[in-house]
Amino acid sequence: MYLQAWEMQNEAYSYTVDEALLSLGFGKFQAFVLAYAGFGWLSEAMEMMLLSFIGPSIRTEWGISDGQESLISSVVFAGMLIGACTWGFISDNYGRRMGFLCTATTTSLAGFMSAVAPNYGCLITLRFLVGVGLGGCHVLSSWFLEFIPAPNRGAWMIVFTLFWPVGSVFQAAVAWVVMPVFGWRWLVALSSLPSFLLLLFFKVTPESPRYLCKRGKLEEARLILTRIASLNQASLPPGLLCTKSSQEEYAASSSVHMTETSPLIITKERNGLQVFLYLLSPSLLRSTVLLWLVFMGNAFGYYGIVLLTSELSSTNRRCKLNPTRPIHLQDESSLYRNVFITSSAELPGLLFSAFTVDKIGRKASMYLLLFTCCAFLAPLMWPQKEVITTCLLFGARACVNASMSIIYIYAPEVGTCVCQKIVLK
Repeated sequence: MYLQAWEMQNEAYSYTVDEALLSLGFGKFQAFVLAYAGFGWLSEAMEMMLLSFIGPSIRTEWGISDGQESLISSVVFAGMLIGACTWGFISDNYGRRMGFLCTATTTSLAGFMSAVAPNYGCLITLRFLVGVGLGGCHVLSSWFLEFIPAPNRGAWMIVFTLFWPVGSVFQAAVAWVVMPVFGWRWLVALSSLPSFLLLLFFKVTPESPRYLCKRGKLEEARLILTRIASLNQASLPPGLLCTKSSQEEYAASSSVHMTETSPLIITKERNGLQVFLYLLSPSLLRSTVLLWLVFMGNAFGYYGIVLLTSELSSTNRRCKLNPTRPIHLQDESSLYRNVFITSSAELPGLLFSAFTVDKIGRKASMYLLLFTCCAFLAPLMWPQKEVITTCLLFGARACVNASMSIIYIYAPEVGTCVCQKIVLK
């Protein structure tokens, strides 16, 4: 009798992962997750910024053509296209930890081996593999957000994205010091070290409780939430952990499971292809295509500006040759200076996005930032003085990076609604 009463009481009181995180708040545990995921984001930024520096040096050392130099950057983005699809599938089916373990391993090993590449063909292959690893950068951001209380995710996502400009600025500073003295191979090797550091602390990283609940592993999820409660000196809500917030949602699912440590758990599994096809269904096609276009526009603008900075700096050096100085020394510092300045633009851009994202909304903020970015880029269709070019690139990069940070907030919010529709369908 007492056992039945206890079971009825616990079934009456249940909580979801979101409700647990809201009760636990942001504490020491989330600070650790932020530091780990942020450092991974920083390492990704360093590898991407590397594209701005190594091309001209490799062309000088190996005598490659302009097209071959451009291919060094192109294969990285081709690899990212493959990695973006691959690592998402792995993280959804084998866990977030497995996802960023694979990405960190691929990026660090291929990045370090690039430093000792004996020829152009080998370098291209290794940089492609680096791109495959970089394509999984979204796994870390998703893992981080799944530990943050829902009402605070927008603000903390902005804080998380601060690690990207820090990595960009740091890479520019390292290149400024290392490249003139030690050359591009040392810079490539040093750029792979942050990814190796992620592997050192991998064992202490927890799996996402949201993912564990999705897979029906509620006891493992509960243990992680208990650990969070202990570190944050907070308490979990009363009752048992469940995957839904109401019995009506239970009835909407298709399969029923009962365990000794959990209440009624109901799940409906769909594989990655089914989810992808559902995103292209008539009810979601418009939202899916629009999100793809916004992501493509932001990525095209951001990485275009990154590569344009080094290209315009190289053009200025070629146009201002001084025969009294060696070619490899003449105005070489202008490249590092310009990249350093434009990379610094991401910090005020993120601060602006943090101010506007909740004030005027996600969509309005992206409209404003993307149109302003176009206004900064338009004058570059004509030759400008170096200082004006740098200022225009500074403004454009600040805007497009701010827009990128907002789309990373907006897309998961839209995705949450999509997932709810998938579950209830």
